[in-house]
Amino acid sequence: MRDKTKLTLLILLAILLCTVFITKGLTPDNYQFFLSRRIPKVIAIILAAIAIGSSSLVFQTITNNRILTPSILGFDSLYVMIQVLLVAAFGTYSHFILNSKVNFLTATTIMLISAMTLFSFYFRGKQKNIFTLLLIGIVLGSLFQSVTGFFTMVIDPDDFVFIQSAMFASFNNVNKELVYWCIAPLLLCCASLLRLSPYLDVMWLGVNNATSLGVNTKKLTMKVIFVVTLMVSISTALIGPILFFGLVIVALTRQFFNNYHHHFLIVASAILSIIMLLGGQWVVENLLDFETTISVIINFFGGGYFIFLLVNKKLN
Repeated sequence: MRDKTKLTLLILLAILLCTVFITKGLTPDNYQFFLSRRIPKVIAIILAAIAIGSSSLVFQTITNNRILTPSILGFDSLYVMIQVLLVAAFGTYSHFILNSKVNFLTATTIMLISAMTLFSFYFRGKQKNIFTLLLIGIVLGSLFQSVTGFFTMVIDPDDFVFIQSAMFASFNNVNKELVYWCIAPLLLCCASLLRLSPYLDVMWLGVNNATSLGVNTKKLTMKVIFVVTLMVSISTALIGPILFFGLVIVALTRQFFNNYHHHFLIVASAILSIIMLLGGQWVVENLLDFETTISVIINFFGGGYFIFLLVNKKLN
């Protein structure tokens, strides 16, 4: 089956899942209530899925490695730590917390500055060992989680409720205002990645080969890091951190499609991500009766897959 046919079928399946998720159990008496809750939830899942799938795919390209994702390197943990620090510094009832737009802009700005600074130092060196980058991500992720854990112990118990909602992935308490406000930034990010896709195709050949073919790899890398950081902020703000989801999505995308063009793979990973998140959440709600969460399932299987890649040394 051709890749375009596969992608078309996946798009139809994603549309079907959205329809089933939104329309299940609707009656003329309850449709207004359920639609007002389900539509923002579905939009949040779609936006987060697109952000996670696309950002993970291009991040693996610029690092030239198939096991690294922004979540593994601690991007999600950084966003959660920023939320904790904002609560500890200003309190839950401050303008930085109550105003979701100000909160998002503040956290995203700090993330962008931190990520751009870190990677500018890393890519400045001539020796870019992938194990060094992985070690940096693990250490920073542990540091962010330790800081988060410390401040959650010393803050006011009433403030912990807000912190807890940011620490774990959740699809049930979606901020409607933030959902619709994130649509435009995410579309700009996707458009930027699609515009950079020809250069990313060359970048996948390796830094040396891309440089010899006329690509400014450092400039391209910093552009992608900027977009990826913004997309991670969007996904974490909407549904919370999901550690290994991006790794699983990109691996399935590359196995399912025999294609190296990033303009195609970006769309394919986004669609496959939507299907997995919507389908998984529907199973959790309707078959498992909320006895577990989709993040637990994803982290369990994703963690196993990550260990499988390490054991089999499939690092490139």
